[in-house]
Amino acid sequence: MEGQSAAPLLPRIPPPEKRGGGRRLAEEVWEESKKLGEVVGPAVFINLVFSSMNIVSQSFAGHLGDLDLAAFAMANTVVDGFNFAMLLGMASALETLCGQAYGAKQHHMLGIYMQRSWLILLSFAVLLSPMYVFSGQLLAALGQSAELSREAGSVSLRFLPSHFMYAVLLPVVTFLQCQRKNWVTAAAAAAVFAVHVATTWLLVSCLGLGIFGVAMAFNLSWVAFAALLLTYALGGGCPETWTGFSTSAFVGLKEFVALSASSGVMVCLENWYYRILVFLTGFMKNAELSVDALSICMSLTSWEMMIHMGFLAGTGVRVANELGAANGQGAKFATIVSTTTSFLISLFVSLLALIFHDKLAIIFSSSQAVIDAVDHISVLLALTILLNGIQPVLSGVAIGSGWQGVVAYVNIGSYYLIGVPLGVLLGWGFNYGVPGIWAGMIGGTMMQTLILAFITLRCDWNEEALKAGNRVRQWSSTK
Repeated sequence: MEGQSAAPLLPRIPPPEKRGGGRRLAEEVWEESKKLGEVVGPAVFINLVFSSMNIVSQSFAGHLGDLDLAAFAMANTVVDGFNFAMLLGMASALETLCGQAYGAKQHHMLGIYMQRSWLILLSFAVLLSPMYVFSGQLLAALGQSAELSREAGSVSLRFLPSHFMYAVLLPVVTFLQCQRKNWVTAAAAAAVFAVHVATTWLLVSCLGLGIFGVAMAFNLSWVAFAALLLTYALGGGCPETWTGFSTSAFVGLKEFVALSASSGVMVCLENWYYRILVFLTGFMKNAELSVDALSICMSLTSWEMMIHMGFLAGTGVRVANELGAANGQGAKFATIVSTTTSFLISLFVSLLALIFHDKLAIIFSSSQAVIDAVDHISVLLALTILLNGIQPVLSGVAIGSGWQGVVAYVNIGSYYLIGVPLGVLLGWGFNYGVPGIWAGMIGGTMMQTLILAFITLRCDWNEEALKAGNRVRQWSSTK
């Protein structure tokens, strides 16, 4: 194996207690579940807060007028959402390195990795900022109306401060998460959400600043979020992992950029995939009804997906920690427990979707046509929810193990060479409409899930532990 030598890769770590050695399996599962829960629970809450902040802003924008709502949605989803996904993906490289370093007890490296991530994410934030500046022209070129493009471009430009806050905040969130200090981020998120609601109400409803007030409140909330976490992380809350700013952050940037870029591509390919589904639906006959039904289903899956995104975070941390501690079997056990738990949750929710198939849209619409349209595709909704219980966990395994580059290629093939063409073929070629498009996209997701499952099942966890140890040793030597 490349980089392997006879010398030990890490200081001698006491071997983990062998499973089954006098301890019942149920106790082992319970202990692992508690470790997962330390990350999963707060991560789910944080994801829900992030989504709710967007919903609050969108609601205030919607009460200003249809054009304001459309402009905010376009700026927030297309422009800001694209860049957030890219920076979020790049920050997941930090999850691999910090998680493995923490498991290897190389605590001092977490602060250095975070500084490297700041350098890279801020640099990419600068490179991506023209999308905000020229978003109006870009949207017009994509066929949007001149009025909507102009207004959305103005809103996008006002989102620019939050764009740079993402680059500062996301590495700190991952830095804390890898130390199982997600509770800090959750507490900060709860406080910021209250501030966000109050600030948006004050600027929009009281001061009458309109869509400019919505954007200003959005920016102020992200600034407050970053300030709270930075105060904790750099102000004494992490004495073992933050030892101050260091010039070592500028060493090994090339390798860090490569891992960050592959991580960004991996996450973006997943994030964009189902957005394409909604985009394609806009070209169907009776597009308004189709988009209404599909958007309701996407809202339901998005909220349920927050649970499994929490499992993605928890699995990534647990696998990285165990591999960094040279415990390959521990990483394997964490993968099994997390996948099983997440799947059982998705199975339960998908059964609820099938049982209440004709009532799913009632909370969103009173139109019988929309309710019937959602009912018509409820089986696809249930199948999507079921796959959501497996796919994110396997992505978490990939992040914890450092397989982002491989998964990026898997996503390209599964999503864009199989899923999208199959959806177009079924939707238009065989005239199945929206169900056909969605079925094709599910086919791509299923292919990606099967490939990741195959890679995970064939994985030699002891070899992965050696690779993680070699990675920690190599990157620690740059200090």
